[in-house]
Amino acid sequence: MAGLTAAAVAAVCFLAYQASANAPADLSAEPRTPATSAPSISPSGGPKQPAKDPLAVPAASGSGERVVYSLADRRVWLVDAKGKATRTFTVMPSTVHPAPGAYSVTSRSGSVRGSDGVQIEHVVRFATAQDVAIGFSAAVDGSTPKPDPTKKTGGIRMKRADGDALWTFAVIGAKVVVVA
Repeated sequence: MAGLTAAAVAAVCFLAYQASANAPADLSAEPRTPATSAPSISPSGGPKQPAKDPLAVPAASGSGERVVYSLADRRVWLVDAKGKATRTFTVMPSTVHPAPGAYSVTSRSGSVRGSDGVQIEHVVRFATAQDVAIGFSAAVDGSTPKPDPTKKTGGIRMKRADGDALWTFAVIGAKVVVVA
């Protein structure tokens, strides 16, 4: 029930953002007629690209039940066997990143101290890079600070509620797909 409520709130927020982004700055201004409207141009000078739906599972992320982690979007999707996202949320990446590809959950820890000294819970490890274990976790205090760039850390941090959902979803052997 909480998952459905969270998904509904996320959808309403996304639609509210879209509505506010498309509203004119001055509501008293006369609307343009189609004959006088200028083409939409992005700040780079090219045509504007349609907004990407943050709830859509990345196309190049495989099939079946899986956790999808997008490095560029700093987002995770929990995807069911039919390929539909059951939950998506933003994360704070670590300083060491896994290479794009398919992985499996190799270990889990209920509660430990992170390499940055923060008490964390629901650690789900799935990769190693630069001799650093890479995994998802949530800080017990609920924080998701940007990691110290001078330290090699592998913890991909998320909010506690998202960590709870991932912990339930990503058991040992679960598929994790990392996309650029």
